[in-house]
Amino acid sequence: MSSKRILMITGDFTEDYETMVPFQALMAVGHEVDAVCPGKASGETVATAIHDFEGDQTYSEKPGHRFALNADFERINPADYDALVVPGGRAPEYLRLNKEVLTMVRHFFVTNKPVAAICHGAQLLAAAKVLEGRQCSAYPACQPEVELGGGHFVHIEVSEAVTDGNLVTAPAWPAHPAWLAQFMALLNK
Repeated sequence: MSSKRILMITGDFTEDYETMVPFQALMAVGHEVDAVCPGKASGETVATAIHDFEGDQTYSEKPGHRFALNADFERINPADYDALVVPGGRAPEYLRLNKEVLTMVRHFFVTNKPVAAICHGAQLLAAAKVLEGRQCSAYPACQPEVELGGGHFVHIEVSEAVTDGNLVTAPAWPAHPAWLAQFMALLNK
């Protein structure tokens, strides 16, 4: 396996597991992961939230850890990266308002580089207008965004993931084993 340089775009109230687990797992197998947030620099942190499934009509939300960024958003060039990771949580709902973020996301689709998005990360993909004709899973409440973005929402178990070309998506953090395995398979191509 050759080491890849991976960009993770995140922000305050990103989902804790959906940020920490891929960040650490991808580095554990030898990849370099740069985690960035608009308006923040390397060494600063973003707040995370833990989304849990406890039998309510939707997930519950609890305070998570502080996640330390390790790169400066203002200094990155998406062309320097081999792949993109978009965690879920509440961050994608406001990150999608940032034109630079949308341009960065589009770069990975135009260049056909691997992209892994989970849960509410689909909101960012829809806003970047990269879902047209694609299969995409996400947290079920994001189905309208996926469909309005021209994607085909895929109903799968919360522990499953789906790959469509360069895009790997999943409903939520219980899918980490499937989601990360499919993403790593794309990285190894």
